[in-house]
Amino acid sequence: MIPPGALVMLIPLVVGIFFGVETLSGVLAGSLVSGVQKVHLKCCFCLGNICRLPSLHPTRGAWDNAKKYIEAGASEHARALGPKGSDPHKAAVIGDTIGDPLKDTSGPSLNILIKLMAVESLVFAPFFATHGGLLFKIF
Repeated sequence: MIPPGALVMLIPLVVGIFFGVETLSGVLAGSLVSGVQKVHLKCCFCLGNICRLPSLHPTRGAWDNAKKYIEAGASEHARALGPKGSDPHKAAVIGDTIGDPLKDTSGPSLNILIKLMAVESLVFAPFFATHGGLLFKIF
């Protein structure tokens, strides 16, 4: 867990110092929109599966809703799938069981990473504003 933590802590510092405030704001906006820094994940071998996390979080909700849909039996299609204990219901229960860890781990962990990057960037913003953008000043 040290490489992922170091990645989240170092990216705002490196970008702010070498590229400046404007580029750092782009990195933060990109991490907010995508939920994770996909560009930097290619460099870190231990984070390869995090690219799938933004798509896994809503998947859990779909599996949970499928189970509720079958259990409720509110429509003709849901009643045709069968009652509790039928094969479609068993499959939906398995999907919900697999999907629960996705909801409980991916969403909260990404939220913490995004907040940490934003707070760190705000703390160092005055430094980046005065001394940041070294590459642009050199070239």
